[in-house]
Amino acid sequence: MSTRVSMCWFSGVVVLAFLLQPVRGGAGDRPQDTQNAPPAVHLTAEQDHQRIMDLLRVTSLRRGADGDGKSPQAANYDEAKANPYPKLPDPLTLKNGKEVKSAKEWWELRRPEIVEDFDREIYGRAPRETPKVVWEVTSTLREMNGDAPVVTKKLVGHVDNSAYPEIKVNIQLTLSTPANQLGPVPVVMELSFSQEFMAAIAKRIPEMTAAATKGPTWQQQVLGKGWGYAVLIPTTVQADKGDGLTEGIIGLVNKGQPRKLDDWGALRAWAWGASRAMDYFETDKAVDAHQIGVAGHSRYGKAALVTMAYDPRFAIAYVSSSGAGGAALYRRNFGEQIGNVAGTGEYHWMAGNFLKYAGPLTPDDLPMDAHELIALSAPRPVFIGAGATQGDGWVDGRGMFLATVAAGPVYRLLGKKDLGTTEFPAIETPLIDGELAYRQHSGGHTPAPNWPTFLTFASRYIKGPGVSVSVTANPAKPRTEVPATGRHG
Repeated sequence: MSTRVSMCWFSGVVVLAFLLQPVRGGAGDRPQDTQNAPPAVHLTAEQDHQRIMDLLRVTSLRRGADGDGKSPQAANYDEAKANPYPKLPDPLTLKNGKEVKSAKEWWELRRPEIVEDFDREIYGRAPRETPKVVWEVTSTLREMNGDAPVVTKKLVGHVDNSAYPEIKVNIQLTLSTPANQLGPVPVVMELSFSQEFMAAIAKRIPEMTAAATKGPTWQQQVLGKGWGYAVLIPTTVQADKGDGLTEGIIGLVNKGQPRKLDDWGALRAWAWGASRAMDYFETDKAVDAHQIGVAGHSRYGKAALVTMAYDPRFAIAYVSSSGAGGAALYRRNFGEQIGNVAGTGEYHWMAGNFLKYAGPLTPDDLPMDAHELIALSAPRPVFIGAGATQGDGWVDGRGMFLATVAAGPVYRLLGKKDLGTTEFPAIETPLIDGELAYRQHSGGHTPAPNWPTFLTFASRYIKGPGVSVSVTANPAKPRTEVPATGRHG
């Protein structure tokens, strides 16, 4: 990705006029006069990236790691060179140096400090007020998934845009529950790529398709537990690109204006969307809203972990191959680096302030690290998964293991069990005896091989009404339309 940005993105008076106008938007800065609201600003990712660098007074960024092994900046996969900053921030030491010794001190003192650091420096601040979302059930279908009869609802979450009608946000969510359920069922919700994106990925990373089509799908495995499943498309909340930051929910709240340096990025916005789906689950009588899991892979693994950290209503998380910006330690030099995430292709995931850690500051200057993001989920169970270095080394599986280990003291303080070891396990070895869990599979950059282990882990915490179904992977049978449509605020 981009590392040293020196292009000038407007010319002459246009540059001066834009740079001199005030930066609008952000938490608590929402003009109320919709008639006088300015038109949306449209910038390319490169233009917006440079604007942030100018605001930070950063002239250049360190180059990120290169996936080409022959490049002079090739990603490091040598463990001997992987720990330039071995000392991690202590999640149980307050900023004044005092040790946290009780759960009360964690909840009232230390945890708010960590949240503030992530809000300001990493993911950005979600606005104090966001628009209301009204959920509409657009269709209800009776269908077969493998051998299991299910009822599938397609929903659209209409985000109130009356404050800025120029921008529309409609969140796409599907929910499938067993047709023969005996009561409200637990649900595992996956943050998912669109079908078009998955088709493109299948061509570039065939092991994902191969793993996903071998045996029962994750949805069929969930149904085998008697649970339901849901799929949220995060890009319907916020586009996954820098030139979309004045659109989507971020653009809507900011009334089409560029972000401030500590405004939320896409990861925090996607987590907001997941929370709005939770709002809907709390209204659906087919769902046990106290037993909702969140899952995601790769960039959506990052978003799943952010969701779990910020919304205590989620009961459990499966965080797959989340890498930098997710469960992997920033202080490691292995695979993807801060320079990659801070480049023009990924910077929109993060707050603008994040860029400075790829410029004048280093990962060692961060006031926190990924282990503290995991710790924010405590005492709820979290499963961290990845593929082996050969095939998934970019996400640094060992770095995620070390972060999970380092989150352990918080779980122990709250009376829960950590990983139970500090020794990196062999491939395919599950560590699932505590509330923190980890497994590295050999299947490459895919979540599929870890689903059975995650569901075994999750079954210790999630209990359904006892629906018994088969999980044989058969083609879906014809659907039956059910005339049931409604709206939920």
